[in-house]
Amino acid sequence: MKHEPSAGVVVLDVGDDRIAAGLLDLQRLAYSVEAGLIGHGGIPQLTETLTELRAADLRWLGVTDEEGLPVAAIAYSWAGDVLDIERLVVHPALFRRGLGSRLVAALPPAPVVVVSTGRDNRPARRLYQRLGFDHVEDVEVAPGLWVSRLRRDG
Repeated sequence: MKHEPSAGVVVLDVGDDRIAAGLLDLQRLAYSVEAGLIGHGGIPQLTETLTELRAADLRWLGVTDEEGLPVAAIAYSWAGDVLDIERLVVHPALFRRGLGSRLVAALPPAPVVVVSTGRDNRPARRLYQRLGFDHVEDVEVAPGLWVSRLRRDG
């Protein structure tokens, strides 16, 4: 069964050069803010190439501007019945306008949804907790880089 995202959210095709380049720019902007919040610049998406972005086995949904370029996006993957939110990025000029919530709500139904975010990224952790996610654990994924893992049962 094919999932159709909610109104205002579209499927993003990373095979499209404009969309892929727009996603790369968007995630660099968003993850730069997160790097500042968590005090660590080692977030892999900050240095990801276009080839790497396209090679990732992710499904993308987004909100686009009037030119069709993404201003907010969510990427996810499946592991059995578990939907893993791999990325959630919003243009910093559009923070706190409900775009992150709208994108999470647009995800296909899943028995379990998991996500990881910087442990010290309090705005992201508050968003996920407000959306029904529970804190599972904190893990040091690289020296000095801590992430919080969260889970929501569907």
